[in-house]
Amino acid sequence: MSKIAILGSGRVGGGLATALTRAGHTVTVADRSPGAAADAARTAQIVINATPGDGSLERLTALRDHLRGKILVDVSNATVDGPDGLPAALIYPGSSLAEQLQEALPETQVVKTLNTMLFSVMTAPATLTQPPTAFLSGEDPQAKQVVATLLADLGWHREWITDLGGIATARAPEAAILFVPPVIRSTGFAPFAISIAR
Repeated sequence: MSKIAILGSGRVGGGLATALTRAGHTVTVADRSPGAAADAARTAQIVINATPGDGSLERLTALRDHLRGKILVDVSNATVDGPDGLPAALIYPGSSLAEQLQEALPETQVVKTLNTMLFSVMTAPATLTQPPTAFLSGEDPQAKQVVATLLADLGWHREWITDLGGIATARAPEAAILFVPPVIRSTGFAPFAISIAR
């Protein structure tokens, strides 16, 4: 079992914290109080970025020393929101938040995952009527294996996990966020995820 710090205490961070604690991990959730993120990251083996993606790069770059040598699991989407609060555009077109984080944190193993679904599916993938897909992007194969094990603890079957390759492949799943607004406007906030059908 791992010591995990979750940065972000909203629906995503809270849901992941509950599920990972239930799976036996020691989980600390950092709220917005001064120093909370640094304190949580300092003692963790794995750090999960569940902060709003538009400010993630600045927040995590400030934690560079505390993230050195650790796995950073990035589940955020960096978007500009439209008038209705739903994503309207990508902040890093031609790149990705995950790539920006890896460049800013060269001594941290960044792994992108779980950003192509409604938040409730992250911790309950089997509740959908067909198997969803969780994508992995990252430079370090061992780090991705560790993250795949965490996904298994959240209920993800191995055959539902697709390793896309290096961190540059995070551009594809991050761009998938642009599916979300039309899907929600069409069907409401019913749980859904991107899935690769074979």
